[in-house]
Amino acid sequence: MTTRTATARTFALVGAVAVLVAGLSACGASAGDDTDPDHRSFGLQGRTLTVDSDDSALEIVAAGDNPAGKVEVTRWFKGSVVVGNEPEVTWAMRDDRLKLRLKCSGIVADCSARHRIEVPRGITVKVEDGDGSVRARGFRDSLGIRTGDGSVRVTDSTGPLDLRTGDGSIRADVSSRDVRTHTGDGSVRLELGVVPDRVESRSGDGSVTIAVPRATYRVTTETGDGGVDVSVPRDETSAHVVSAHTGDGKVTVRTAN
Repeated sequence: MTTRTATARTFALVGAVAVLVAGLSACGASAGDDTDPDHRSFGLQGRTLTVDSDDSALEIVAAGDNPAGKVEVTRWFKGSVVVGNEPEVTWAMRDDRLKLRLKCSGIVADCSARHRIEVPRGITVKVEDGDGSVRARGFRDSLGIRTGDGSVRVTDSTGPLDLRTGDGSIRADVSSRDVRTHTGDGSVRLELGVVPDRVESRSGDGSVTIAVPRATYRVTTETGDGGVDVSVPRDETSAHVVSAHTGDGKVTVRTAN
């Protein structure tokens, strides 16, 4: 076999694999297309649930009709590979820590999972997600979210919030009196339905917008490169504290419409 012939066959093989990957990616279903999701119930012994996920999109819901001590988990997943082992998804509960894992190897055409986690009211929830977006709603108790790479969205909640992402935007439309947010790279937008006791928001690179009900606030702002617009009434002795900082972007503190 000549060198030219061997090279041609190598390119042909690489091209065939690339076409196969592209074809599977185009016709393969994502996690959102899975019409037959898995479902499991887990017992919760204490009053705090920790969700430990390495690589999944998460939806966390505080459901009033969920029985006490029960966590309901629904998983949408559909994955396929061209070369290597099939993707593996595992879930387990130990010591009130729900551990979700997604393992893909080989040449992957589709590998994604989405989990919906329903918890009873009266439960404090802590979320640790390595890579994936997190959505949460309905919380009256404390909610803490940490994700390494992904957006964070929280709605319809009144409990204290501590929301952090290494890379992604943060959005909250809530009636919480204590809100703390931090993103390494992304914008922050907070809409508060009640006068807060404390709001602390920080972004390494992105705009920060905080909308609060009409009241008098003690406001501190800082931006490395961007404008500052504060239109709420200010009083350095106010018990209602708003702090907004960004390394690069505009800071806005305004009265909610």
